[in-house]
Amino acid sequence: MVKGIIGKKVGMTQVFAPDGTVTPVTVIKAGPCVVVQKKTVNTDGYDAVQLGMVEERPPRKVNKPTEGHFKKAGIPPTRILREVRVEASEDSTNVGDKVLVDIFTQDDLVEIIGKSKGRGFAGFMKRHGFAGGRATHGSMFHRAPGGIGASAYPSRVYKGTKMAGHMGDAQKTIKNLRVVAVDTENNLLMIHGAVPGPNGAYVLIKKAQM
Repeated sequence: MVKGIIGKKVGMTQVFAPDGTVTPVTVIKAGPCVVVQKKTVNTDGYDAVQLGMVEERPPRKVNKPTEGHFKKAGIPPTRILREVRVEASEDSTNVGDKVLVDIFTQDDLVEIIGKSKGRGFAGFMKRHGFAGGRATHGSMFHRAPGGIGASAYPSRVYKGTKMAGHMGDAQKTIKNLRVVAVDTENNLLMIHGAVPGPNGAYVLIKKAQM
C-alpha cells in the first residue's frame, strides 16, 4: 500500500470543535494521484513508486524523454512527479493505480516535505536568530554577529560559520503533524499547524513512521 500522496497547498483556516475549541489548520488539495512507475530492488536497487498528480490543467508541452516515460506507463503526462518508498512485502500496487486522499484518516500523524518560502539575502539575526547586542545608548553593537574567527590560528573563517546570506527556498520536512479532517469528495486534507511553502506550493504528504 502506498503511504504517501502529492498535494497542493491551498491556505490556512480554522476548524471549530463542538466545545468551541479553535484549531488552526492548513488546507491541502491532496491528489488524485496515479502510479507512473514502480521501482523494485531487482531493477533499481530499492522499492518505491513514482506518483504523478492529476490536475485540471495538464501540461501542454512535454519533451520527448518525458513523453516516452508516460507513454510506457500508458498514462497522460502530469506536471508534478514525486517518489514514495514502499515495503516490498506489503506492496500490491501496479502502474496505473490511483492513489486518493482516503489513504489518510482523522488523527493520523503525517510528515510533510516541501520547499520553504524564499526570503532572499538576510542578515545574521533574521537568518539564524542571533540575539544581537544591547539596544542601549552608546552601545554601537546592535545587529552584528560578533567575532567570526581568530587572527593567530587558524587565521581564517571556518566553513559553515553562521553568517548573513541566502535564506529560505530550501527543502523542509515537518514531522508528526496531525490530520484534523479528511474531505474525500473534494480531495482535501486539513493538517494541524503550518506547512512549508507559499499558497499554491506542491508538497509530499507521507504517513509518519512510528
